[in-house]
Amino acid sequence: MPAQSSTESSGASKEWPQSNSTAELPSFYSPPSKPTEETTTDNSKANDTTKVISNSNEPNQILSPIPTYDRISLDTPAPSSTTTPGSVPPPPSLLSPSFTPPATPGTPAADGAPRLKSVPVDSTIPSGGCGAKRPRLLETLPNVECIVRARIPTVSGSEMFLHLYTNDVDNKEHLAIVFGPHIRSHSLDAPRPGETEMDRMIRGAYVGKLYPGRTSSRQTDEASSSSTPAGDPPASAGSSTGFGTPLVRIHSECYTGETAWSARCDCGEQLDEAARLMGHPDNTSGGIIIYLRQEGRGIGLGEKLKAYNLQDLGSDTVEANLLLRHPADARSYGLATAILRDLDQKEIRLLTNNPDKIRAVEGPNREVVVTERVAMVPLSWRGQKGIRSTEVQAYLETKIKKMGHMLDF
Repeated sequence: MPAQSSTESSGASKEWPQSNSTAELPSFYSPPSKPTEETTTDNSKANDTTKVISNSNEPNQILSPIPTYDRISLDTPAPSSTTTPGSVPPPPSLLSPSFTPPATPGTPAADGAPRLKSVPVDSTIPSGGCGAKRPRLLETLPNVECIVRARIPTVSGSEMFLHLYTNDVDNKEHLAIVFGPHIRSHSLDAPRPGETEMDRMIRGAYVGKLYPGRTSSRQTDEASSSSTPAGDPPASAGSSTGFGTPLVRIHSECYTGETAWSARCDCGEQLDEAARLMGHPDNTSGGIIIYLRQEGRGIGLGEKLKAYNLQDLGSDTVEANLLLRHPADARSYGLATAILRDLDQKEIRLLTNNPDKIRAVEGPNREVVVTERVAMVPLSWRGQKGIRSTEVQAYLETKIKKMGHMLDF
């Protein structure tokens, strides 16, 4: 996507990307929110390997050095005859707090631009890049309602809007984390009997920004509020026309990976990376993270912890679920589809490695169409600081080999 700063955007409504400045975080945060200058000795540089590409018509081209220890493991390079013990780089930390963003939402990558590896997909044809499986879908979408929305400023200076949803299929509160004020909820903006303008502002059904003394939810310009009929929805409600196709991530709750520093999975890292991409100043189309409360691929936290014990006994993540008499993946995405429709999304770019998720998110009648699949490549595979452990390596191998995830291992 071409870069477009807020000053180059046409219209005030498109000027939602914020400054890409990065707030300093405490030193114990891993990885840091801002790249630190690395100092290397001549001896440690000798441990790096350099790729040389030869061509019969072109001279040799030297590519960037690739550290031999930059792998998804805890192995370190064997010291050469010219290295001293102090010059060998230490292994990466086993535990990388997954709930601490590798780069806080809205913070650019080291080179200033997000890297997206996307491919067009079409679920209507066998060769459309959506896998061979046909997931079992609900016949009709659930009814969902956004009951409250609030602006969440981040430490990097960007903003997101947190939407809380209820539904008619379970008693859980599911979430939509929205980047970009042009993406709005139909059910939230709909008038409710007997409510006042203050009621609407308190539940987040307002246009623009709140400020002390504001009295109208309908217009940011109080002087023009009299020209808006009381029953009409806000002028920009429910429409994202003209902003492009947004990035969307369907994320299932993972307490261990997001809060408990778990290095058994990359769930927390994927959540943080999705927020970074969507909050990046160059992303003018906005983004949505649908956060579904279906822990442990739908089996719950207690059963998930039992599965962890089975993994320590030698089973992989799929075998552990089956031994506990659960499906390998018990998640459902009908609620995600219904929430996307409430947010007026008809076409999306989906951040996922799971081809089964494409058809599942589109719904029984393709209520939402996935036009592109954007790969979620682990940070450590891209030469960045990410989760590195024998457990996460085995987890990724199983997802690729047994669950059909589209990643080059």
